[in-house]
Amino acid sequence: LICLLILVREILNKKNPVVFAFQANIYCIFVCKLMNVKIIIRSNSSPSGWTQNIFKNYIFKKNFLKADKIIVNSLEFQKEFKKRFNIKTTCIYNPLNKKEIISKSKEKIDLNFLKKKKKLKILNIGRFTDQKDHLTLLRSIKILKEKYNLKFVLVIMGRGKNEKNIKNFINKNNLNQTVKVIGFKKNPYKYIKNCDLFVLSSRFEGLPNVLLEAITLKKFVISSNCPTGPNEILSHGKGGLLFQTENENDLVKKIIFYCNNKKKLNKKINFAYNNLNRFDYNKNLKKYFEIVKNLF
Repeated sequence: LICLLILVREILNKKNPVVFAFQANIYCIFVCKLMNVKIIIRSNSSPSGWTQNIFKNYIFKKNFLKADKIIVNSLEFQKEFKKRFNIKTTCIYNPLNKKEIISKSKEKIDLNFLKKKKKLKILNIGRFTDQKDHLTLLRSIKILKEKYNLKFVLVIMGRGKNEKNIKNFINKNNLNQTVKVIGFKKNPYKYIKNCDLFVLSSRFEGLPNVLLEAITLKKFVISSNCPTGPNEILSHGKGGLLFQTENENDLVKKIIFYCNNKKKLNKKINFAYNNLNRFDYNKNLKKYFEIVKNLF
């Protein structure tokens, strides 16, 4: 509400403004149309995660149609938007600043958990919400610990409403020596650099930046094949491994496969890295600028 009041104030103080909304799109569209102002919206997560009933679908579609331009961040997302709402969108990938990521990754870490030698170091980064599905990841870790002779550690980075549930699962299943929850970090890149394997377990996404960041630092990626983004980033499995969403047994198989085929899978790391150019920082920011400019 405070942000919307500030938005109204800014509109009143500007001549012929264009509003660019990354969040709270429905509310921003309502305010802008009420005040006869042009608005560009950016939707950043798959509709399959937030349109679970007919009423919500109707509300979203009616309001999205009023926007002057809609941007999505993956081609899969664009197709889903068209199928669900029959609305044309523009795809602009998330701008990736490789130089910044590589530079910040050189800082030293203060986490001994990720310095353990002769152990597979797995990393997961994401908000502690249902969307990120940490419990599927933790169930897979439980299986790995109980059924396989594999030395490994898992670091989970993030914060959110599900933190208590995550820690309860770890305690209940005696995973404290295997899993470490470290909370939010301003510089996640130095932790990515010090891991062997990055795992994303989400139920849905848009275009997960964290996968791009892991690939930039040449880490092997295993991701859920959720809508949308991971499949596109990993080029249908050419740049990493995909497991069935919410399926811990499939994730276990992919982790074991990685452990048994590390040298062969280096080709996938290089393939993914060499295909990062489509996410280039300058290239995609120019696309944003052109859209804004054309509305004036």
